[in-house]
Amino acid sequence: MIILVSVFKKVVIMFNISPELLPYFKGYCSSSEVILLFVYMKCRFSLSYRDLGEMMRMRGARVDHSTLQRWVIKFVPLIDKAVRKRKRPIGSSWRMDETYVKLNGKWIYLYRAVDRYGDTVDFFLSEHRDKSSTLSFFRKAITENNIPKKVVIDKSGSNKAALDAINTDLDQDHTIQILQNKYLNNRVEQDHRFIKKRIKPMLGFKNFYSASITISGIENIRMIQKGQVRGAKNHLSTFENFAILMAA
Repeated sequence: MIILVSVFKKVVIMFNISPELLPYFKGYCSSSEVILLFVYMKCRFSLSYRDLGEMMRMRGARVDHSTLQRWVIKFVPLIDKAVRKRKRPIGSSWRMDETYVKLNGKWIYLYRAVDRYGDTVDFFLSEHRDKSSTLSFFRKAITENNIPKKVVIDKSGSNKAALDAINTDLDQDHTIQILQNKYLNNRVEQDHRFIKKRIKPMLGFKNFYSASITISGIENIRMIQKGQVRGAKNHLSTFENFAILMAA
């Protein structure tokens, strides 16, 4: 258990990990709470691994940045699973767009969608920007959420082609309305900046798997920040709601 005390106000946060998660931390020198605390910090704030390593030394522990990176790769999937299990239903009108992420000096593509209220629908990282990648994104999003009534996209032909392919498999009464309008997509384009802000200090990723896992952590913490997880309380901080989620 970690007890975090704010020096600015008298607030005590009790951070306990669910007993169901403890076996995943067996064999690690650091406690499960310390590991998840630093994984959270990496995904929540614009910090490099070296920044986190220095913060560990401030706590009296010496953990190199490569170990911290391995923690992120290992334990972000636990956060992803917990968030998806308790994620609130999203709206039926989606705004979908893709943004760019640098991998070994080259651009790859992060497909994302939010609903009309700005809540995150889903995300999908791909090395390609084509119909096949867009189709994979929509299939993942629909499987994890529901079939939307309407999807707003830009003028990309691959996005339209993917949605047309999905509509061919749906009953006529349940087909998705496709609206191509760049200006109506401002909400998802504005939401990209929160993710890009976290990625910027990393100066690009070295391998695709690491990029996918790290972005998954950033997206999931962002969903907690938006209050998209059942049990989250508006008057609590993002970390307090994260602590509640991981103790459930």
